[in-house]
Amino acid sequence: MAVKLRLVRMGKKKQPTYRVVAADSRAPRDGRFLELLGTYAPRGESQHASEAVVRIDNDKAVKWLVQGAQPTERVERLLRASGAWDQFVAARSR
Repeated sequence: MAVKLRLVRMGKKKQPTYRVVAADSRAPRDGRFLELLGTYAPRGESQHASEAVVRIDNDKAVKWLVQGAQPTERVERLLRASGAWDQFVAARSR
């Protein structure tokens, strides 16, 4: 089974929030997933805040990456922003 780290869309119309999940690559975008790794709010947490918010459990993300999970391009950027990608590179080089 191939595992992908990807986004699941949540939220209201025109106010998206996303969950970062580990899911089977054959599962639909908003379908069943294996584990929740974090959240991403590109428009901020409230209507008045415009800063993107990224909350990722780095330990869980690194665990999946070490086991061979492939992140999508957007999730890889989020992992770099949270610092999980650097932890993964350091763990892989040991």
